Amino acid sequence: MRRSVVVKAFWGGLVGFAVGTVLLLIAAAVAVGSNVFVLDGADVVGVRTGAATWASLTLVVVAVVIMLGAAVAQFVAWLGAVLRTADLPATAWFVALLIAGLLGLGLPATLAYVIAGPDRTAEFSDTSNEAATSVQARV
Repeated sequence: MRRSVVVKAFWGGLVGFAVGTVLLLIAAAVAVGSNVFVLDGADVVGVRTGAATWASLTLVVVAVVIMLGAAVAQFVAWLGAVLRTADLPATAWFVALLIAGLLGLGLPATLAYVIAGPDRTAEFSDTSNEAATSVQARV
């Protein structure tokens, strides 16, 4: 998986979480503003049915689906970062990403990789330039 795909999946996941959070807040505002909940003091004892109830419920379902997709995107980004660093000569990034992800710290570990992680394209372009130079030298 290319580093650019990892970066896009990571930022797409963060945007998905932000959009889902905003939709949940809007759903809560619609529900509270329309008196969907029947309250007894501070306790919710019932729900009034109506258009506002279904609109709030629909927003919650859409928000949850978006956030599940964002979670999958974050996992794919972390997994891509781990696999991308697995065959590097220096194993520090691989070990750090793997251990952090297994400890539940995949988000900050992937953020560190997105910001400062190694990029193998420079390594491959140097190798291809050396190969091209050696071929030209033989001719």
